[in-house]
Amino acid sequence: MEKLFGLKAHNTTLATEIRGGVITFFAMAYIIFVNPMYLSQTGMDYAAVTVATCVSAAIGSFLTAFIANVPFAQAPGMGLNTYFTYTICLGMGYTWQQGLAIVFISGLVFLAVTISPLRDQIIGSIPAFLKSAISAGIGLFITMIGMFNAKLIVGYETYTDLGAITSGPALLCIIGLLITGVLLAYKVKGAIIIGIVASTIIGIPMGVTVIPESFAISQVTLAPTFFKLSFGGLASHGILPLVTAIVTFAMVDCFDTVGTLIGTATNAGMVDEKGNMPEGTRALIADAIATCCGALMGTSTVTTFVESSTGIEDGARTGLSSVVVGILFLVACFLAPVASIVPSAATAPALIIVGVFMIKGVLNIEWNNMEQAIPAFLTLAVMPFGYSIADGIAFGLISFTVIKLARGKAKEVPALVYVLSLLFILAFVLPTL
Repeated sequence: MEKLFGLKAHNTTLATEIRGGVITFFAMAYIIFVNPMYLSQTGMDYAAVTVATCVSAAIGSFLTAFIANVPFAQAPGMGLNTYFTYTICLGMGYTWQQGLAIVFISGLVFLAVTISPLRDQIIGSIPAFLKSAISAGIGLFITMIGMFNAKLIVGYETYTDLGAITSGPALLCIIGLLITGVLLAYKVKGAIIIGIVASTIIGIPMGVTVIPESFAISQVTLAPTFFKLSFGGLASHGILPLVTAIVTFAMVDCFDTVGTLIGTATNAGMVDEKGNMPEGTRALIADAIATCCGALMGTSTVTTFVESSTGIEDGARTGLSSVVVGILFLVACFLAPVASIVPSAATAPALIIVGVFMIKGVLNIEWNNMEQAIPAFLTLAVMPFGYSIADGIAFGLISFTVIKLARGKAKEVPALVYVLSLLFILAFVLPTL
């Protein structure tokens, strides 16, 4: 393990990496059940998508571990799976086989960008204060995910509200949050995983933690979706819709990953003096390859999961934790119900606590300077409320560019930021045409 991952050089231990991987897995295990729920609406086989979800998550996590040696796990991304289902297939009329082909092409586009000089320029062009805003915004975003998962906050058609906090998942979340918070205040090692385990046990008499009758998946097969992507007839719906779909998938995947890497790594002190993550380039390459592999397995875009920050905050610093995540996803191919034993309400406190750690990024923003404050605030606000890391980055970069232009400071905007701002504007506008 030392030779493969350099544990001592990263100031970590075998136990810490394993614990971090377990925490990350349970924080993101919900995707095993949610992803097939969405994709099966396109006509895809539910059982096959479940297996494809686990296998692609394992492949992505292994790629991240051995290509980049960073503690970031991958799986089919939320948001991207709904875009695949409701926009690409049910909206535009592509078959799911054609949809997988579009995802595969977008992965190749993303890969082409990551192996070109653009990769470093994209990350380097983002202003330092926006990187801090991205970090804090991700903190708010992952906090919102936790609160929604535990029904601590519930959404209605036009507003959100506090959930039923005196019973059920919301109450268990509050109990777990208090347990984890007290342990962290006492600086107990492994406080996050202790909180998850304690909450899971407490949830049994509350009826929130449910022990399944069977621990095995009844049908473990990839056959109905394996290598079923179809490139035939992709242009039949028009070139513009096809290009829009490919570019949207590629851009969202790219900037979700860039945002997660920058935000989480910055908060965890995994960046250099310039605010860049040395292993970031290889992590992007791993992400792009994983997207292509996921399409071949039979699932929508595979991306770096923001929930990786839970394991990182607990101390994970190398790809070994990602290997642990990958192994657990492979086990879940056969024993998925085991992952369901830990309810979302038990992992929600970990997500909320990560928000506490990551919000400190706002301290690096000059709030008295409106040229920074407005783009930073839009980044912070749009990420959680728009439920998208990429959209938060888009609003931050576009507003930064417009304000600088209006102030006669066009030369202070990096050339690539102009390009990225234009691409984001097109990504917002083209689907409406």
